Amino acid sequence: MPGQVQSLPLRVYRTDHRIMVVAPMPGLEPTDISITVTGERVTIQGRERGPHQHDRDLVLAQWAIGPYEGHVALPEPVEGALTNATYGNGVLVLALPKVAPGQHGVAAEIRLAPIAATRGERVGHVSRTVRPATTEEHVRQHRRRAVAIPHG
Repeated sequence: MPGQVQSLPLRVYRTDHRIMVVAPMPGLEPTDISITVTGERVTIQGRERGPHQHDRDLVLAQWAIGPYEGHVALPEPVEGALTNATYGNGVLVLALPKVAPGQHGVAAEIRLAPIAATRGERVGHVSRTVRPATTEEHVRQHRRRAVAIPHG
């Protein structure tokens, strides 16, 4: 089974302001995942991890640790540059802000920034009214909140 790309099962949700895409990608690190958003289409890829997994004397192998690939046509255009992506517990979650009617979204290539072992995120926007932000700003804001909360 070496090199065989596994199709990603995807779930797509719609809210008033966002399209949400959820994909299970077990066994990967955030840096193994790449996402491409082009207007009304999302492509998710996860590179193979643990290349020697195929050298084992497996009794049963119903899944491998990558490579993964999934494509989905979105029901409406989104703003790729403001996409939030989080990865934790083997699940990738994308929050893609919708664009105003008649507008076209900006395409984006997205890489996750590792924030802890097997956890990663990319912040493109914050708040209900979409405001551009970066992952670094988001992490700083959470660190300030953690310091401000009294413990005890």
